[in-house]
Amino acid sequence: MTWFEGIILGLIQGLTEFLPVSSSGHLAIAKALFGIETTDLTFEIAVHAATVLSVIVVFWKDIVKLFQGLFKFKLNEETRYVFLLCISMIPVFIVGVFFKDKVEEIFGTGLVVVGAALLVTALLLIISQVYKPKREDINWWRALVIGCAQAVAVIPGLSRSGSTIATGLICGVKREEITRFSFLMVLVPILGEAFLDLVGGGFAASSAGVLPLLLGFLAAFGSGLFACKAMIAIVKKASLGWFAAYCAVVGILCIVLS
Repeated sequence: MTWFEGIILGLIQGLTEFLPVSSSGHLAIAKALFGIETTDLTFEIAVHAATVLSVIVVFWKDIVKLFQGLFKFKLNEETRYVFLLCISMIPVFIVGVFFKDKVEEIFGTGLVVVGAALLVTALLLIISQVYKPKREDINWWRALVIGCAQAVAVIPGLSRSGSTIATGLICGVKREEITRFSFLMVLVPILGEAFLDLVGGGFAASSAGVLPLLLGFLAAFGSGLFACKAMIAIVKKASLGWFAAYCAVVGILCIVLS
C-alpha cells in the first residue's frame, strides 16, 4: 500500500463510517479497484480507531458528563446510560473473542458478500423508514438488540451505523437518542481492539506499512469529524431512504461486476 492509497482509504473510511453505507464495504470496494492487498486487518483497525476519536471530539461534553455521573458512585441517569452501553457491547465482545478468525476470513471473501450485505443494509434502512412505532427511551432489551445488530455488522457491506440506527428506530427508540447511542456504543470495542493490536505489535508488523497507516489514520479522523456531525443532523431531520437507494445500487453493482 502506498502513502497516497492510505490517504484515499482513510478518507473513504471517515466519510462512510457514520453514514449508513458501510465503511468496511467501501474499503473492500476501494481495495479491489486499486488492486490493494493486505494480509491483516491492521489498517482497518487503525482507521476505525481514528473515526472513534472523532466521535470523542464531537461528543466530548456528553462523555465527560457520563464519567462525572459514573464516579458519583450512585444510581443516576449517567450510570443507567453507561449500564446500557455495556449491555450493547456484549454481543460484539463475544464475536471479537470467539469468532475473530472467522471475521478475518469474511473480509477476504470478495465483493459478492459485500454486495449482498449492502442489500441487507438497504432493506434495514427502508424498514426503519416505513415502520414507525411509538418512540421511547432506550432500555436494556433495546440496548441488547442494537448491540446484536452491531455484532452482525462486522460483515463487510453491512453498515454498522446503518444497522444500529435502523434497528433502534425499528425498536421504537427516539431518533435523536439512537444516533448518540449508536456512536457512543462503538468507543470501547474499537479502541480496545486498536490497543490490543498496538500492544501485540500489529501496527509495526502490518503489511500496509507505517506511513500509509499514519496518513490513513489522519485522513479518517478529519473526514470522520465532518461525517459524524452530518449524520447527527440527517437522522434528526431527513429520511434515510436515499441511503437505502444508494446501498441497493452499489450492492447490485458489486454482485454483477464481481
